[in-house]
Amino acid sequence: MSRATAIGLPVLIGVGVVAVTAILAKIFLFGNKKKTKSPITLQDPNTKYPLKLVDKEEVSHDTRKFRFALPSPEHILGLPVGQHIYLTARIDGQLVIRPYTPVTSDDDKGYMDLVIKVYFKNVHPKFPEGGKMSQYLENMSIGDFIDVRGPNGLLVYEGKGVFKVRPDKKSPPETVTARNVGMIAGGTGITPMLQLVREVLKDPEDKTNLFLLFANQTEDDILLRTELEDIQAIHPDRFQLWYTIDRPTEGWKYSKGFVSDEMIKHHLPPPSSDTVILMCGPPPMINFACQPNLDKLGYSQKSRFAY
Repeated sequence: MSRATAIGLPVLIGVGVVAVTAILAKIFLFGNKKKTKSPITLQDPNTKYPLKLVDKEEVSHDTRKFRFALPSPEHILGLPVGQHIYLTARIDGQLVIRPYTPVTSDDDKGYMDLVIKVYFKNVHPKFPEGGKMSQYLENMSIGDFIDVRGPNGLLVYEGKGVFKVRPDKKSPPETVTARNVGMIAGGTGITPMLQLVREVLKDPEDKTNLFLLFANQTEDDILLRTELEDIQAIHPDRFQLWYTIDRPTEGWKYSKGFVSDEMIKHHLPPPSSDTVILMCGPPPMINFACQPNLDKLGYSQKSRFAY
């Protein structure tokens, strides 16, 4: 070995050690950062977590978007897709509990948004007192707290067309796989559907096809319409959207009236082993419009789920 080689060897070794050390340090620092998980708000489904109202936005004459802060800016809610939360409040001396599905997801840190239709007093003759929880939320002031509990629900979407569904709370989950998902929503029942639509379409490897039939009383009652139509414009081959309303105005180009077998036949995927139908809305819609018409068209009971 020459003297030049003998001198250069330690230098090369030294440079190599420095380089390796730098690479290991980078892996340690940035690798760990990627693995760091955001803290979860809903640690226990049986525990109530007080969340503070930090913003209230008027979406329409009777619909509001409520934003609640999570415990820290880094927290996520911790709500699996397909699950919902419960809001709890003591109203006029009674404990009132209502289920809601946020329009935000665990991609959103530090806050949770709820879009809620407010049922005011003396508007609907059958319900002169209106909605207890929705009016309570309407009257909340910025800085007030409400108790939130969850996750709850019998269905979880795990991605790429795979659902875990429990027949009841005591039963273990069963795996249901779908290539096509048909959704029937009524009014505020749109929120769990939007939750699923966002989850499917954000994953380029999820090839599930989505079909939504959305029922409302009037055109003005259609919640989250702009977002739904934006999604359809971006994903026209993956997401099909159709409306029906009870009281259309002149020029209305969609369907009219209650959900029917013809609407389901023309705007949802046909019955098959890889089709799932999800429903969320007022009980009369589910029991007297959706279920009988799904029976008539031959959809199996195992392919249906009502939130």
